[in-house]
Order: sequence, then structure tokens, then C-alpha cells
Amino acid sequence: MSHSETAAVPAEVAKAVMNDPIELARQRLIVALDVPDARSAMRLVAELEGTCRWFKVGLELFVAAGPAVLEPIVARGHNVFLDLKLHDIPNTVAGAVRSAAGLGVRMLTVHAGGGPAMLAAAKNALAGVTNPPELLAVTVLTSMDADQLHAVGVDCMPSLQVETLAKMGIGAGIRGFVCSPQEVAAVRSLTGPEGVLVIPGIRPAGAALGDQKRVAGPAEALRLGASYLVVGRPITQAPNPVEAAKAILEEMAEAM
Repeated sequence: MSHSETAAVPAEVAKAVMNDPIELARQRLIVALDVPDARSAMRLVAELEGTCRWFKVGLELFVAAGPAVLEPIVARGHNVFLDLKLHDIPNTVAGAVRSAAGLGVRMLTVHAGGGPAMLAAAKNALAGVTNPPELLAVTVLTSMDADQLHAVGVDCMPSLQVETLAKMGIGAGIRGFVCSPQEVAAVRSLTGPEGVLVIPGIRPAGAALGDQKRVAGPAEALRLGASYLVVGRPITQAPNPVEAAKAILEEMAEAM
């Protein structure tokens, strides 16, 4: 296997499933529960739990349902990616990271745009925490293109801004990043095989782009060095979410 096939997957998991590409794909596909309430989220979890292992809880669901929405997902044995993109003064973010670490989540996001002091504070907040979540710095949102960056005062292409933020994050002790598929190879070259790269903006062939601008298919993202793929609407809004998830898993397995 290449480093991109085993990056961020625990050694015991990789060993157990190395001869089962579909199972390895399950360990690396994260389904985004971007729904407005806990009932909708748990309906999707129940429907997909025989197929998927990871679920992402983002701002929409977390604000609507609160931290309590995480408990039943974790209790069912699933891994949770808490995607809140924390961005505030260092002390506030450090406190939020410590609070999130007690919720049983396996990954947590902060915004790289908060700067090196904030990132270092977030990293230090997990020191001494037993079995802490993987801390991920979000670089440039997949909905942003050059025009959107220019509008907020960043006069460079998204790829350059992603690399700048990733280098800053590495300097602050961060080894996990969120970037679009278009930048994953460059960020992988910065982090090496130990880096954890979580990639949204995944769109299978024929899927609508929606508000995403920098996208790629599942197989391409894995070949470029992704550790995990985040997929939302192509699964959750499909007529048959289970079949949609299985098709993506098969494409991932072929790439591995």
C-alpha cells in the first residue's frame, strides 16, 4: 500500500482490513450529517450504520440539537467528526477544544485563519487528554475560489493560500488539515505520511456541485493522498442513501 492508503488509519485497523478494500474504504469515508434536527440525523445513522463507520456533525446540526446529538451516535459505536471550525481568540478556542474533547468525538476542526497563536493554544489544550480527538486546521473552504478570496482581501490563488496556512499550522504543531481535493497533493508533500488530510468537496461522477467550487471524485482524491473523504449530499440526498454510499465505497476500494 502507498502512504496515502494507510495514512491516519490505526495500525491494527489497517492490518485487519488490508485484504478487504471495501472495509478499508469504510474506515475512510465520512458521511456529513448536514441536516436540521436530531431526528433526521439519527434516521440517517440508523439507515447507514451497516454501511458506514464515520459521521460528521457540523454547525447546522450542532446548533439545532446541541452536544446531546453526539451521544447516541457515539453510543452506537460510530466515529464522530465534529466540524465546528472554531475561530476566536486563543483562550476561547482552547476552552472550546477542551470541552469538545470530553464529548467522545474522534476529530475536531479549528480555522487556520485564526493564526499561529490560536492554533498553538488549540493544540496545547489537548495536552494530557486521554485519547484526544485529532485536531484539524481548516485551510480554505471548498466553496471559495479566487474571486471569493479576493473579496476578503486575499490576493492569491486558493492553492497558494492553502499551502501558506498549512505551513503555518505545521509550525504551530498541527498535523491534520482540511483542504479541497485540488490541494491535497501539495499539503501531503508538506505533512508527509503522518499527516491526517480530511477532504470535503467530493463529488462522484454525475453528482451536482451545489455550492462547491474546488471538487474531485473519490478515487482521484485518494490517489492524491487523502486520508479521509467527507461526502454529504451525494449520499444523504440520494433516493437510496445506502446504495449511494456503497457506490462511493466501491470507487474508493478500486482506487486502493
